[in-house]
Amino acid sequence: YWEKYSGVKAPIEEFTESPDSICHISHTNDCPLTLYTCSSLTFCQVTNAGKSLFLLYALKRSPRLTLFYLYLFDYSETFLPFLHTCCPAITNIGQSVESSFLNTQMEPSWRQWGEFLVKYLLLPYQLIAEFAWDWLAVHYWTSRFIIVNAMLLSVLEGCALWRLWARASIRAMPRKMWNHLWKMLSQGFAFALLWPFFPQFVCNCLFYWALYFSPIINIDLVVQQLMHPETQAL
Repeated sequence: YWEKYSGVKAPIEEFTESPDSICHISHTNDCPLTLYTCSSLTFCQVTNAGKSLFLLYALKRSPRLTLFYLYLFDYSETFLPFLHTCCPAITNIGQSVESSFLNTQMEPSWRQWGEFLVKYLLLPYQLIAEFAWDWLAVHYWTSRFIIVNAMLLSVLEGCALWRLWARASIRAMPRKMWNHLWKMLSQGFAFALLWPFFPQFVCNCLFYWALYFSPIINIDLVVQQLMHPETQAL
């Protein structure tokens, strides 16, 4: 994490410590969306497998509800750095690295909250894309996959809203939102119960499938939506 902000590599002594010590030194538990907190994506996926897999699928299926969950239950460790990354405060050009890091632990200004809420309500996937863009120098290809996937998911969400408007199905919106909420809650509860029984190999397959193959599937869905607007996206 320090290397990303300062461009200075961590001392070699840090990598001789135990995995738990390495994770603590790298601020793995203090950085947003543990997919990007360490210099090694594989290392973070192993040390934070449950949280990484949960956030990866939850943000893809329901970004607004997932961010609201992080606001309620993981505010200081995940939500606050995420907000500061996507909606940074206006700082001095000559500000030190230490001050930049401490600013991510400060309460956001009204301007930051306003910018975040507008994006949260209208373009939630743009927040994910902006976060991935900030980590482009650390995870070059992974960030690009996430940015492309966020753009595709935004198009699919726009097509779904247009379909509701064209079919005059706005009145069905509350029922659809309730069904979506119930579906996400039930899936999250099932994930929490079954997670301890999942083999590590299965978790790795699900993680990398969602990370690198999901954009390919979404490209096909976007093409179907543009060619056949009446088709309902999955």
